[in-house]
Amino acid sequence: MSDSSAPLPVVSVRKLERSFPLANGEKLMVLKGLDLQIYEAEMVAIVGLSGVGKSTLLHCLGLLDTPSGGEITYRSGEKTWKTSQLDEDARCQLRNHFIGFVFQFFHLLPDLNVLENVLLPSQVSMTSKAWNKNRDEFHGRAESLIQRVGLSGREKQAPGTLSGGERQRVAIARALMLSPPLLLCDEPTGNLDSRTSKSIHELLRELHEDYSTSILVVTHDPDLAARADRRLQMVDGRFEAESTS
Repeated sequence: MSDSSAPLPVVSVRKLERSFPLANGEKLMVLKGLDLQIYEAEMVAIVGLSGVGKSTLLHCLGLLDTPSGGEITYRSGEKTWKTSQLDEDARCQLRNHFIGFVFQFFHLLPDLNVLENVLLPSQVSMTSKAWNKNRDEFHGRAESLIQRVGLSGREKQAPGTLSGGERQRVAIARALMLSPPLLLCDEPTGNLDSRTSKSIHELLRELHEDYSTSILVVTHDPDLAARADRRLQMVDGRFEAESTS
């Protein structure tokens, strides 16, 4: 009999493949039949050399790229979604509500201030009429997240006036704006100095524990990987080793 209290996978990957056509008519196979499950409230790190397929996997999981084969299944409560059954509109909706993104280079909009950047996911997720109806709730959520990432009082500042670490904190707050079940982080400290990186490592772990968000992080940083519940070593498009905390 299964344990009903056991954590369930938020994302299940089965025999995932991603290939790219070459000029000579052949295909470059980047992901080679990957299997992966990420569970509720779990933090997983993927490590490996450059070019082994880590970012390609993240892009497929984030619905920014389409796999060449295999299946990705997302689950929230009793609802499930399979990539093979999603049209483009459904992919956009799922990407916006289910997944938060944190990138190496922040990708904040320079013409928006900190608060406006954090609010952005809520604004693109619905009509302006629906957003205005819930405006106070969204502002409260954004301000709470800005305070939680340590930037209280910076709401009206432009991203260009912030340090790299502060901009990454804004990006993390933005990624959590819609309380996504899954947070995908692609080298989130790759553009930061060691001291700032450590503060971001600590913040990600604290937010993971505070919000019980499942986090998948791709990183070359051994300190960040060590903070994960589980670490996967990726080699040539496959997982070759796994370790746990």
